[in-house]
Amino acid sequence: MKPYPRTAVLALAVLIGAAGCAKTEETPAAAGPSAAASAQQQVVQTPAGSAGPTCTLDQFGGTKFDLKTATVGFSQSEKEANPFRIAETKSIKDEAAKLGIADLKVTNAQSQFSKQITDVQQLIAQGVKLLVIAPLNSDGWEPVLQQAAAKKIPIITVDRKINAKPCSDYLTFIGSDFYEQGKRAADQMITALGGKGKVAILLGAPGNNVTTERTNGFKDRIKEKAPDIQISFEQTGEFAREKGQQVTEQLIQSNPDINGIYAENDEMALGAVTALKGAGKDPGAIKIVSVDGTRSAVQAIADGWLHAVVESNPRFGPLAFETAQKFLDGQSIPDKVIISDREYDGSNAEASLGEAY
Repeated sequence: MKPYPRTAVLALAVLIGAAGCAKTEETPAAAGPSAAASAQQQVVQTPAGSAGPTCTLDQFGGTKFDLKTATVGFSQSEKEANPFRIAETKSIKDEAAKLGIADLKVTNAQSQFSKQITDVQQLIAQGVKLLVIAPLNSDGWEPVLQQAAAKKIPIITVDRKINAKPCSDYLTFIGSDFYEQGKRAADQMITALGGKGKVAILLGAPGNNVTTERTNGFKDRIKEKAPDIQISFEQTGEFAREKGQQVTEQLIQSNPDINGIYAENDEMALGAVTALKGAGKDPGAIKIVSVDGTRSAVQAIADGWLHAVVESNPRFGPLAFETAQKFLDGQSIPDKVIISDREYDGSNAEASLGEAY
């Protein structure tokens, strides 16, 4: 296995030491990762405070197997029209190919939770030894978890959490600190507005921890640091560009004095930009802060339409398989592996375009 970047390995070591068939795509081992996919690999955040729960292969009750010869399943939740999902799936496929994992089965739920449940159940029926899941929702996974537990199949969730018990129902979660992302977005908005004004929130899709935590982090930070900023509008944009545009069109009709928009992902932010352009607004007239770090959003910062973007790095492949291998080697795995995300603003957007996804 190619070593993971030293900073990530050290940080993970500290964290661990302290604590009908679904349609699939067969990934040939010959394909290799692109330069874009490896431009900015995820780095594990150095843990603070006492260690949380950990899990070993013996505690989990599973049996060691060889990743290269095992059947591995990856369940993608959403349509790959979103650059985040495109980069996420590509990262999983590229890393599997690089490691020589010959039998990677990939499914896509097309943003339908019932389909994702069926997809994963059918992956289990096809004999997967490891499941990597990007969950659409945080709740409702009991049928899958029961079937996986019966066969001692470790599950790694990426990007979104599931509400279940680690080291029993699933192995671990790998992703960002979404509450912290919300706080950091609020800090950017406070700076952009000088600590006062009216702000709208384009909420992500309901039913998952990302939306809840990004919202709570933003609101708590505004309340703490900028009580003169009023959150005067909230509506779901479902993490979709078209919906973000529609909601923003309604927003500027009902709240023409709005000063800022917090979009809980870049796709909604870019939809908001389209709406503002259609309404004849100038770049920067309404300050937009979002979360993700897609290339189009970073370009929009350089063009003056977005004020800032808090990154949410989708390149989970290396860290997901690194974590799985450590687990199979008998090492302790934390119940959550939190990655470190950067920020983009006017000072670095243009120079950082090549590192965005």
